[in-house]
Amino acid sequence: MIRFIKNREIYEQVIQEMVPDAQDFIWIATADIKDLHVKSHGSFRPFLGVLADLVDQGVSIRLLHAKEPGPNFRKDYDLYPNLLTGMERIICPRVHLKTIVVDGRAVFLGSANLTGAGMGSKSSNRRNFESGIISDEREMIDGVMEQFDEIWMGAMCDSCQRREYCPDPIA
Repeated sequence: MIRFIKNREIYEQVIQEMVPDAQDFIWIATADIKDLHVKSHGSFRPFLGVLADLVDQGVSIRLLHAKEPGPNFRKDYDLYPNLLTGMERIICPRVHLKTIVVDGRAVFLGSANLTGAGMGSKSSNRRNFESGIISDEREMIDGVMEQFDEIWMGAMCDSCQRREYCPDPIA
């Protein structure tokens, strides 16, 4: 099954449904990351809190992003000390893909960065126009995971030609 989703559907189907259902692992790749907030028990809290809860449940998390997030993200990150050891992060200035893989059984692939405006958590007149697909098709999941893993393992580092901009070279 492949489903097209857009705007607010990204938030509802990926951030509120797909991610919290993770049992084993989540791989997230995004060019830009900000202090995304999500609805939780009648109010809002940082998305990092959702990830921290998943870490407490034994879910491993990998986050691949292009640059250091801003101070608001950092402040939120510091609220969840278990993310320091429970979430692996790699910064690669060449990352521009936007994907989320959950347990190797579902994938989101789209245009949205991991931000409130990108993922559709902001009000309808403050969010970006984004689109993507959700799939449980093996070939698509395997392709996304292969690309993510190649970047994660540094397979392109030697030929990247951006090493001078890389804050923490993988290889």
